[in-house]
Amino acid sequence: MSTRKTRLGIMGFGEIGRQLYHLAAESNEFEVVAIADIGKPEILHYLLSTASIQSPDVTLEGNYLRNPRFKTRMMRTDRPSESIWDLFETDLVIDATGKFDTRPAMQDHLDNGAGRVLISTLPADGIDRLIVPGINDASARADDRMLTAGSATTGALGLLLKVLSDRFEIESASMTSVHAYTSDQPVQDYAGKDFRRSRSAASNIIPNTVKSIPWVERLLPSLAGKLSGHALNVPVQKGSMMDLNLVLKDETVTAEDVNNVVLEARAANAGRLDVATDPIVSSDVIGNRSSVLFDLKGTLKGGRKMVKTLCWYESLGHACRLLDVARLYSAVDTAGGEHARSN
Repeated sequence: MSTRKTRLGIMGFGEIGRQLYHLAAESNEFEVVAIADIGKPEILHYLLSTASIQSPDVTLEGNYLRNPRFKTRMMRTDRPSESIWDLFETDLVIDATGKFDTRPAMQDHLDNGAGRVLISTLPADGIDRLIVPGINDASARADDRMLTAGSATTGALGLLLKVLSDRFEIESASMTSVHAYTSDQPVQDYAGKDFRRSRSAASNIIPNTVKSIPWVERLLPSLAGKLSGHALNVPVQKGSMMDLNLVLKDETVTAEDVNNVVLEARAANAGRLDVATDPIVSSDVIGNRSSVLFDLKGTLKGGRKMVKTLCWYESLGHACRLLDVARLYSAVDTAGGEHARSN
């Protein structure tokens, strides 16, 4: 089997982009060959020190970041149409800007030499494949080129519902994401495209919409038409919570039953699903690498059929899943190559 590392490009060196760099630097499977961002390399290098994980000995040498495992070319652009991925033989580009979520933008990455493009958010239009690790890994195909791993909320909601719906018949479910504010929100009131999101993220609880629901229903067809949700962006910098209310067909299911199902599923979802036994708060989830951290103390039975659950998640978990998708497609390509050589 080939030991060649997957050659990654990253567009957008914000929080997710910096986390991806550090995660790749921990691994022998990846090398980040190029980073595209309009920021000055000196400032981007400085901001690496603010990530929730750290790589040792990251230096800036001219236009290159260097660590003990690989060196990375820094490019001053944030437009897919201006990228030059072919110069670096880039296997996969992770677009972590959160902006270029359309097929034409993804096609620009491919036209400029990326083998595949994986966006860090949900797409605005058609895409080859949504992969949420732990749910539909087996659907990956070698000819997939435009990919998404969804969002942090999609991964948390989808994985928890997959675990619970495998054991209980869910009649309906309603989710509220209590979400840390994001980099596209102003910290002072500032006129934007949306009325509520023009208000200060640092001073307000801001109702927001959730894009994850229809995508989770695609992943879990048995729940189609049964899910609803909304979000509240709150004045917290890191660490988000999901409040999921389930209406179950079986009235005899208890809160303990639900907790036990999650505990049993933890081993099969190692690294993606974890549980919290302590009375944690949002800052305690910072640095957690799972897609969903289930709060055992937050499960309540309400009425005859309703069970309320709480769980936690943060951006680092989503960055880990993005690299899981990169690993998955590297394995798909390797398996395809070995199959071709054997015929």
